[in-house]
Amino acid sequence: MSQIETTSETIITVDTMQGVKRSHACNDLNQDHTGREVTLCGWVSRRRDHGGLIFVDLRDRSGIVQVVFSPDVNKEAFTKAEMVRNEYVLAVRGVVKVRSEATINPNMDTGKIEVYGNELRILNTAKTPPFYIQDDIDVDELLRLRHRYLDLRRPEMQKDLLLRHRVTKSMRDFLDKHCFVEVETPILTKSSPEGARDYLVPSRVNPGKFYALPQSPQIYKQLLMVAGMERYFQIARCFRDEDLRADRQPEFTQLDLEMSFIERDDILPLMEQMIAHIFKEGTGAEVPTPFKRLTYEEAMARYGSDKPDLRFGMELIDLSEVFRNSGFKVFDTVLANGGQVKIINVKGYANAPRRELDGLVDYVAGYGAKGLAWISYTEEGLKSPITKFFSEETVNKMTAAAQAETGDLLLFVADKPKVVATALGALRIEMARRLNLIDPDKLSFLWVVDFPMFEYDEEDKRWVAMHHPFTSPRDEDIKYLGSEPGKIKAKAYDMVLNGIELGGGSIRIYNRSLQEKVFTAIGLTQEEAQDKFGYLLEAFEYGTPPHGGIAFGLDRLVMLMAKRASIRDVIAFPKTQSASDMMMQAPSEVGLRQLKELYIRSEVVSKK
Repeated sequence: MSQIETTSETIITVDTMQGVKRSHACNDLNQDHTGREVTLCGWVSRRRDHGGLIFVDLRDRSGIVQVVFSPDVNKEAFTKAEMVRNEYVLAVRGVVKVRSEATINPNMDTGKIEVYGNELRILNTAKTPPFYIQDDIDVDELLRLRHRYLDLRRPEMQKDLLLRHRVTKSMRDFLDKHCFVEVETPILTKSSPEGARDYLVPSRVNPGKFYALPQSPQIYKQLLMVAGMERYFQIARCFRDEDLRADRQPEFTQLDLEMSFIERDDILPLMEQMIAHIFKEGTGAEVPTPFKRLTYEEAMARYGSDKPDLRFGMELIDLSEVFRNSGFKVFDTVLANGGQVKIINVKGYANAPRRELDGLVDYVAGYGAKGLAWISYTEEGLKSPITKFFSEETVNKMTAAAQAETGDLLLFVADKPKVVATALGALRIEMARRLNLIDPDKLSFLWVVDFPMFEYDEEDKRWVAMHHPFTSPRDEDIKYLGSEPGKIKAKAYDMVLNGIELGGGSIRIYNRSLQEKVFTAIGLTQEEAQDKFGYLLEAFEYGTPPHGGIAFGLDRLVMLMAKRASIRDVIAFPKTQSASDMMMQAPSEVGLRQLKELYIRSEVVSKK
């Protein structure tokens, strides 16, 4: 035992665990334990002194139970309980008793019983926390992250981490049952910046050379297929030096897997079964299969997104032909230059105030749209600044195509197809939020398939791979590789849940000649391809099987299952949106000696 001076007047004796063996978790106790002596360990969630009795809500990972200290039961334990404060660490021995009808707490799992303490050990004291250790607290997230070890004591945070544990366990169980082998791949690897920026690691023993932290195990898992492993998986740590959002972290976890001797229609149903198994094991939710499938073109045309939220309608409607040569200069100019005119029909929103409509103009401007037109179908007739430009015939065609009726609001975007899709797709989501059309309890899964193989990078003036350059083109599109890359569709697929991409994958290239042609299409010279991926090209010459795979974002998946707004809530020790660790104060400066050992000269350090 030791003594800790907590104030100038109070000295508290801190006990050891010697002779104490915990018999139960707090939340395990129920009426069946009545009359039994139990030993509990945990933290003080709350303490209440009612004069002759002291009540302590004792919390451990499982939950909370009420412990009662009475001088009539044990005076020494009662005296110690008088010194206890929130977040003290205790060991308690006592007898389980049933509460009287009037004192039952329906808000606690253990609310029908309580423990009368006859021995109390204070295992450690605690300072007053900077925020309450309870759910639904209104406290700045940076403060929570600064004291993450306290934030993780909150029941809802522990619940999320336990869910994450169940998810990863169910993943492993399912894949093991289906003959997958878990293989770890290297963390220190070769830089190949064909997407997000790499995190670089200097090599002390190889001066001037650098490793990169993996953005994914993509090439390693393909090499495992070359090696004959046939079915591989890994719960892999990955790293990307990119700008952050609520669903992005510089380091993240993904379920990565690959299979040999399969095609797309082999892997998609298997992944549906896995997801259904994970949700059943993790949350008890039933996920019906098979999932709906949309081509990329169909998803963009109907929803303005390659990860559409199908929990509500309000699809995009193309009115380009209705307004072609309509005499309205804005629309005519857009259409003459290869653009589109599309709308969404917001049902029951015809009486939106003009101020709100003006705000929607600013909203779509943030997605690149030059403007937003609107028409309200009111009881008094059509209201809009633009209806005067249209003939009665055009208005009738518009009304029929939009299936518009009294009470509806049509919102128009006229621009290049990419801008129309981006702006109107985002507006669709925003209007659904305002109208409370999104059911938070609904699970709407789908596959998006047949993505474009390449997209044109206006800044670099070259074609780049939409997914990655190891994705196989559709057999019928290979002929376009050297001439019209924009026509090629890839054997790629994304799984989407409620408007969020859960995972993406593809059937891979496994032939050296085809892989070299794809490298050429994205602007890599033969020398560059050899320098970056020579080992892969060489491996393809030694009998590579057809193969394909997928990777799921574990953080994002658990976030959706836990119904949280940010992946930071389901990661034990996350980074902020500026890629900082508030608790560890990382990244941090290092000394000149360390830099010299790594043959690094820093301009920032030199200036200091």
